[in-house]
Amino acid sequence: STNSVLNKLSSLFLILLLVGCGQIGAPPAPQKPAEPSLGLRGVYFQNMPGWKSDNHAAAFATFWRSCAKITKQPAGRQMGKNGFAGTIGEWQRICRAASEFRAGISQDNARRFFESWFNPFQLRDNGETQGLFTGYYEPQLRGSRRPSGKYNVALYRRPADLVSANLGQFRKDWKGREVSGRLNGKRLVPYASRAKIDQGALKGKGLELLWVDNAIDAFFLHIQGSGRVLLDTGEVVRVGYAGRNGLPYSAIGRDLVKSGVITKENISLQTIRAWLERNPSRAAGLMNKNKSYVFFRELKGAAGKQGGPVGAAGVALTPGRSIAVDRKYLPMGAPMWLDSSHPVTKKPLQRLMIAQDTGGAIIGPVRGDYFWGAGHQAREAAGRMKQPGQLYILLPRSVRN
Repeated sequence: STNSVLNKLSSLFLILLLVGCGQIGAPPAPQKPAEPSLGLRGVYFQNMPGWKSDNHAAAFATFWRSCAKITKQPAGRQMGKNGFAGTIGEWQRICRAASEFRAGISQDNARRFFESWFNPFQLRDNGETQGLFTGYYEPQLRGSRRPSGKYNVALYRRPADLVSANLGQFRKDWKGREVSGRLNGKRLVPYASRAKIDQGALKGKGLELLWVDNAIDAFFLHIQGSGRVLLDTGEVVRVGYAGRNGLPYSAIGRDLVKSGVITKENISLQTIRAWLERNPSRAAGLMNKNKSYVFFRELKGAAGKQGGPVGAAGVALTPGRSIAVDRKYLPMGAPMWLDSSHPVTKKPLQRLMIAQDTGGAIIGPVRGDYFWGAGHQAREAAGRMKQPGQLYILLPRSVRN
């Protein structure tokens, strides 16, 4: 059956990823970093840096958005890796309590709500409390529904022949991982790479969603996963993630650092973009080193009119309150306390956020991607954010860890 084929191919895919290919007489491979390992340490709210000074009412409003999804799930479903965060039923009880305060809750009452219903735990990865926190934003592009000399870069819909398998359905320790490709007979084979798609692999298949005027803007839209497109008619269209080709994501900034073009200390979205714009003849080749390619869908109705793009949890993201995490370890909808620093002002960045999104580069339990929103300031902050920090998770009081 197809599922059996995908099961075997998924196993082979994971083995190749983890083992790789050896060569006789080759020097020993460098030791690989340890596989992320989730650890928890109970703490007190008053010991979390900055806890009392945050605007908990803003975090409450974001948490309430996640409740809309939590309440629709089966009560017995487990939350987090190996169910460490309890069951959906335990979270649904908290959401029912939140429904009494959803309108006009004060900052003090919001803080008391979280303190009454949750216990805080510091997250660890192989015993380490320090992790990396990056940022992302909602880009705005210029586009059209029709191609022209100006609007000549396509944003593609998800192809009908793109097959994706949730590896967590085959093994629990693969939860949160996915493999994608296309069927060639009964075999799953890799989908077209970014370079092949840019060279016309999907041309003539009627998959063009929109056309934009800048290939570099489109590239960064792929990295962010969602954004706005200002059409030549004046209409603003929201586009969201609809899938990807399944080939590995590669950070082109590493290539620029390796070649000595940009120093490791100065690498950022801004410096990468500046290099691409200064070197148009080499830009396409560098961008195509990232074989991963994202497909989009137009967000219509309520989804397109919400205050932010829709994250992996299925709710609109809130600037400064939504965080992307590794869902292999952490559950969607969980309140997370971030203790880090602002990438521009360098002041403490300590606030209660809600796990509402994920991303291919977000790996491990002490790793997060901070959603900054839309606009120039959001792009500046997101592009510069590579901050060390610590992460805490709030778990229902009924959960014992």
